[in-house]
Amino acid sequence: MKKTFKFYVIIWVICLLLFNVIAFVIPNEIAGISKFDGAFWVGYIFITLAFIGQLICAYIAFKAENLKKLFYNIPLISISYIGLVAMLVVGGLTMAIPHFPNWIGIIVCLLVLGFTAISVIKATAVAEIVSKIDNKIAAETAFIKAITVDAQNLISRANAPMLKEQCKKIYEALRYSDPMSNVALADVEQRIKEEFDALTDAVIADDLDATESSVKELTTLIAERNNKCKALK
Repeated sequence: MKKTFKFYVIIWVICLLLFNVIAFVIPNEIAGISKFDGAFWVGYIFITLAFIGQLICAYIAFKAENLKKLFYNIPLISISYIGLVAMLVVGGLTMAIPHFPNWIGIIVCLLVLGFTAISVIKATAVAEIVSKIDNKIAAETAFIKAITVDAQNLISRANAPMLKEQCKKIYEALRYSDPMSNVALADVEQRIKEEFDALTDAVIADDLDATESSVKELTTLIAERNNKCKALK
């Protein structure tokens, strides 16, 4: 994503250069009136600030460590881009209109800049909240996801068909279990983990009796966990 940001910077620099060329290449005197008055510099400064702000927003978005967080940060780019376009229009009019009152230009440009800044802050806050929720969900579903994968792998490690059938029962039971965890489930989940370790040892040892016993106990524990999940909702 850092490489992508480098390409973005190149485009940003080109756009900034184009703005400056257009702003200064127009003749200094238009109809005998100097265009480099106070209103011109008001518009120019605010547009430049909008360009800088947009680049900062893009940097924050592209520095995300994964694609999911980049997706959450896309509003930063789009909102700052819309704000830049709005500032180009408002600031451009301020620069182009001769004898345009400075105070009007400052107020209007400040309004656009302020609205954009507020929108960007809101988008940043929302992205942070969603990211925290995702991390929380990932942590709360880690137990079932991990042990389900282990159960699936255990099927392939079973040598006898009867052992495979027993392992499939546990895999299916875990696969359709409630994925959300809770501190109140810590005890039963610990017992499930311990019993699953016993099942793994039994399967590796080709011990059908021990496997059937562990499967029966695990089935009971998984059902107990699912019932507690329902009660906690």
